[in-house]
Amino acid sequence: MTTARDLERLALDAVAAAEAAAIAAYRLVGRGDKEAADQAAVDALRTGLNAMAMRGRIVIGEGERDEAPMLYIGEEVGTGEGPEIDIALDPLEGTSLTAKGMSNALAVVSFAARGGLLYAPDTYMDKIAVGPGLPDGVIDLDKSPSENVRAIAAARGVATEDVTVCVLERERHEGIVADIRSVGARIMMIPDGDVAGVIATTDPSTGIDMYVGQGGAPEGVLAATALRCVGGQMQARLFFRNDDERGRAAKAGITDLDRKYDLSELASSDCLFVATGVTSGALVEGVDVAAGEVATETLLMQSSGSIVRRVQTVRPL
Repeated sequence: MTTARDLERLALDAVAAAEAAAIAAYRLVGRGDKEAADQAAVDALRTGLNAMAMRGRIVIGEGERDEAPMLYIGEEVGTGEGPEIDIALDPLEGTSLTAKGMSNALAVVSFAARGGLLYAPDTYMDKIAVGPGLPDGVIDLDKSPSENVRAIAAARGVATEDVTVCVLERERHEGIVADIRSVGARIMMIPDGDVAGVIATTDPSTGIDMYVGQGGAPEGVLAATALRCVGGQMQARLFFRNDDERGRAAKAGITDLDRKYDLSELASSDCLFVATGVTSGALVEGVDVAAGEVATETLLMQSSGSIVRRVQTVRPL
């Protein structure tokens, strides 16, 4: 049985794997080729994962086996010895951000005991999330964004004008934006990278109180592992645009297509979350190359003990 101690033993190797992916992607920052940047990160992360002493299985990855040659859902990674681990990953969260040389691109990977992560299909997901320090049940996916803003403001003892909400900048979110602004709350729009948007609620220095909107279901599970590490709250529901996506859900073993998941269902066991900056953003600094050295910064979270570390690494170029 995989324990919290098993995950802790993997922490430094997990950081090394994410660092390698970030450095590989960094070489393609601003070069306009998001596919090449993503592939570079995939190759480097896969090499790092295969060096880890575990029996790893990808449950959230680059896609199905016929869509992704590496780090596909169901792929086994690691040395084949050690604890059984389920892995959720996004080797390059923010491929467009990287290609355009924009901020907040990350290499992200999460680890949990076998069966500890929701096996989410590659569909959309409606999400709402807040960080730690708020009463249980303060948010509800079935309520309007403005109602959730009011609930957060009341819990914090502040005006709604003092609440800041992060929303992915998409046409489909115009109604959400209008509803939030109807109560005077601030909105921070992000062009891509909703994993980073959710995680921003965990760090008071970002000023983000809530994340709300529709994004990828795999990214939702990744973000949930970070929230579990620090005690935040999250609710989510799968959203299907067509029968093909409903078929993906059935293939993943999901029978209740309207289920509202909470954090304990998205990430049901102890987790280890790792995110290394590719380009600098609100959470971590990006890769920096100077004077023959390459520096990285990684956010490392452990649910056991609610531990958050920032790992800064400098190595010869």
